[in-house]
Amino acid sequence: MKIQNYINGEWKEPSTGQFAPVINPATGETIAEVAMSGPNDIDEAVQAAKEAQKQWALVPAPKRAEILYKVGMLLKERKEQLARLLTMEMGKVIEEARGEVQEGIDMAFYMAGEGRRLFGDTTPSELKDKFAMSVRTPVGVVGIITPWNFPIAIATWKSFPAIVAGNAVVWKPAPETPIMAQELARIFEEAGLPPGVFHVVHGDGPTVGNALVEHPDVKVISFTGSNEVGRMIAEKCGRLLKKVSLEMGGKNAVIVMDDADLTLAVDGIIWSAFGTSGQRCTACSRVIVHERVKQELERRLLEAVKTLKIGNGLDETVKVGPVIHEEALQKIDRYVRIGVEEGAKLLVGGYILREGDYARGFYYAPTIFTDVTPNMRIAREEIFGPVVSIISVRSLDEAIAVNNSVDYGLSSAIFTRDVNNVFRAMRDLDTGIVYVNAGTTGAEIHLPFGGTKGTGNGHRDSGVAALDVFTEWRSIYVDFSGKLQRAQIDTDD
Repeated sequence: MKIQNYINGEWKEPSTGQFAPVINPATGETIAEVAMSGPNDIDEAVQAAKEAQKQWALVPAPKRAEILYKVGMLLKERKEQLARLLTMEMGKVIEEARGEVQEGIDMAFYMAGEGRRLFGDTTPSELKDKFAMSVRTPVGVVGIITPWNFPIAIATWKSFPAIVAGNAVVWKPAPETPIMAQELARIFEEAGLPPGVFHVVHGDGPTVGNALVEHPDVKVISFTGSNEVGRMIAEKCGRLLKKVSLEMGGKNAVIVMDDADLTLAVDGIIWSAFGTSGQRCTACSRVIVHERVKQELERRLLEAVKTLKIGNGLDETVKVGPVIHEEALQKIDRYVRIGVEEGAKLLVGGYILREGDYARGFYYAPTIFTDVTPNMRIAREEIFGPVVSIISVRSLDEAIAVNNSVDYGLSSAIFTRDVNNVFRAMRDLDTGIVYVNAGTTGAEIHLPFGGTKGTGNGHRDSGVAALDVFTEWRSIYVDFSGKLQRAQIDTDD
């Protein structure tokens, strides 16, 4: 199967004529070939989007929303098929893949509702016989760049609000997971989205991503990915005075206090640390535990890890799938070696799985370090794999300080029965998402998603806040006095 670009309602070969293999990370098999496009393909898509957007913006927002309702229904009808394709190209276990498709369904219905809202404001004028209001307007052509770990959910977080707000979208998906992009384009087409409103251009970041970021007719870039790439995109957009929304990495912590329900805490840690094989920006990579319960928590975590079945995510009994590719395996393993060299104690895991059923795929054993200090690299840098570090503290204040000591600020969690601890944590943890008696992952689409510090630049995916990225505010004044009235000057008349 060759996966082509989707430009102006047509499936097209890349102008380069080049394709790259798409690998199933569970088996190492090539399951497709994906277009490796060039700047000309981006330009063609952007020019078509620019023309289509003019007419799309004139369609009443409730009518635009009807398309998203249809998209939601098609996603719902094909949920199982899409989930299985997602597992094949990305590797996450089938249960999680179904959950990811459900995020897209939820987002379609939620953002379709915004077609009858898209609220602005009316406000009294300071002058007689004058009316004042503000309204949202589309920005034009939106460029979105998405990662491989959530190949359909993150795309829906970005494209659905952009489209319902009256914009046209050019999407560069990750080359590792192009099948989901192809399927979403087909669903938009079947739902009746006019040609030119939604485009998919495949390729690598330095070539296709850069061309999208630098194109003068692209007014907004919405990016999810690494901190390093996000900073480069921000620099380019800054020079071009282009609006940019960044959602980057995390170094998320679960705090376990001495009064916590340890059974619940273990469940939350295991799910947050090893779900998606740790390849989530919200993954728990640090456990900050009160010294009084550290030993017991470690004992229970070791027992829980031993029950995790590792393998092909299409097997319903598997709980931990492969990581995305060999490069990721090697990066994770390098960090484990760094942890050992830094003096952390390896409790479990710490190696690549190469034997038997694991020989052709990309599998890393779930790994737990203990006796980790907050200044170690494994406690500060994003590993993006199934590796978690246990850090001991003596108080809630120390736990919060350790949580806040890293450069990222996406998600945090606290397990405690003390309501006072809960409210102090809610106030003092400097992350964009805070969970109480739950793990660090599991965001719901009607709340803003994003973080502080090195995780982003202040914008949010999901929820009504997502509309702020893809709209401009226009203030409108209607003076029906029949004379010139000057604001701030004629207010005493």
